[in-house]
Amino acid sequence: MAKPITEDQELHEFLLYLGSALTAAGEAVNQIQEHLLRVATAYGSPQARISVFPTFLVVSLEPGLPVTQEPTRQLGGGLRLDQTAALYRLLRSAERGHVDPGDGARQVLALVAMPPRFGPVIRVLGHAILTVGICMILMPTGEDLLIAGLFGILVGVFKLAGLRWQSLQMLMPVIAAFTVASITFLLARSGWVDADLRAMVAPLATFLPGAMLTMAVVELSAYEMVTGASRLVAGIMQLLLLTFGLIGAAQAVGVPPPEAGPAAAPAGIGWWGPWVGTLVVGLGNYLMLAGPPRSLGWLCLVLLAGWTGQYVGNLLLGGYLSGFVGAVVLTVVAYLVERRPTGPPALVSFLPGFWLLVPGALTLIGMTEYLGQDSVRGSEDLTAATASMLAVALGVLCGHPVYRALAGAMRKVS
Repeated sequence: MAKPITEDQELHEFLLYLGSALTAAGEAVNQIQEHLLRVATAYGSPQARISVFPTFLVVSLEPGLPVTQEPTRQLGGGLRLDQTAALYRLLRSAERGHVDPGDGARQVLALVAMPPRFGPVIRVLGHAILTVGICMILMPTGEDLLIAGLFGILVGVFKLAGLRWQSLQMLMPVIAAFTVASITFLLARSGWVDADLRAMVAPLATFLPGAMLTMAVVELSAYEMVTGASRLVAGIMQLLLLTFGLIGAAQAVGVPPPEAGPAAAPAGIGWWGPWVGTLVVGLGNYLMLAGPPRSLGWLCLVLLAGWTGQYVGNLLLGGYLSGFVGAVVLTVVAYLVERRPTGPPALVSFLPGFWLLVPGALTLIGMTEYLGQDSVRGSEDLTAATASMLAVALGVLCGHPVYRALAGAMRKVS
C-alpha cells in the first residue's frame, strides 16, 4: 500500500519543479534561489535551504531535515516565451501562497508540455523575419536582405529538426554554419549575386548564446562559481561549434578572394535600417518563440529602448561602452514593463534583446574576415566583440539596482 503524500513532500516537489522550469527558462541561479525561498516562506518554511546547479537542484525545508535532489534536465530544454510567461504567472501566485503545492507541481508539468501557440510554418517564417531584422541592423543592401531571408527559412527548418530529434540539437550550429557559409562562399565566387557577409551572419546569429554568456558573467559576479562557469563553458562550446562550421566551409569550398567582390561596395539601406530592424527583430522573436498574447507591443518597446540606449551610448561614450548603456536601459525598461497589468515578465522581454546588444554578428564577421586573410581586422573585431559582451553583462548587473532605486522612488511618490 502506497504511503500518502504529505504536505511537506508536495511542497518539496513543487519547489523542485519550479526551480527546474526557471532553469530551463534561462533565469540566473541567484534569482532562482531568491524566488524559491519566497515561495517556501509563503508556505511556512522560511528556513528552507535551496541550492541550484546546472543539472540539478537541492532542497531542504529546514536545517537538519532530509534533502531532496531533482535533475533539471527532466523538464526538457529551454522554454518558449509563452511558456516562460505562464511559468512566471504561476510563480507570482505561489510567492503569495495562492496555489496548492500539489496542484502547482502539476501546473509546471502542464505548461512545460503545452504545445506552441503557432505552428511550424509560422515559426519558420518568424525565424526568417528575425533574420531579416538582424540583417537590417547591419546596414545591408536589398540583395543582402533577400538572401538573409532565404537563409532564415533554411536555418528555421534546421532548428525545428533539432527540436524534434534531440540527438541532432548539439550538431545544429555546425550544420547550419557549414551550410550557410558554403552557399555564401559559392555565390560570392560565382559572381551570380553579390553575396555579402551580412547575409551569412544574420541567420547564424540566432545560434549565438548571447543570453547564456551574459547570464554566466552575471552568475560569476554573484559568486555562483559552479553554475556560472558551467554556463560559460557551454556558451563558449556553442561558439566553437559555429566557428568549426565556418572553418569547415572555408576548407571545403574555399573563401572567395578579395578581388572576387565588386569593385565598389553597393550602397546599403538608409539610416532608418537599424531602427526598423529592431521592430522587425521583435516581430520575428514573437512568432518564432511563440510570444504570449498582447506581448508584441511590449517586446518591441523593450527592444527599441535597448537599441536607443546603445545608440546614445555610442554617441556619448564610444562603441565599447554602448553595450553597457543599452543593457542598463533594456533591463530597467523590461522590469518597468513587468509592473504593468498587461506587461510580460522581464525575462520574456529582455532575453531576445541580447541578439541586439551582444555583438555576436561582429564575432562571426571577425572570424570570417580572419578566414578571408584579413587577420588584423578580424582579430580587432573579435577583441571588440569580447569586450562588448562583458560590457553588456555588466550593464545587466547594474540594471537591477537602477530599477530597484526607480521602483522605490515611484512607491514613495505614489
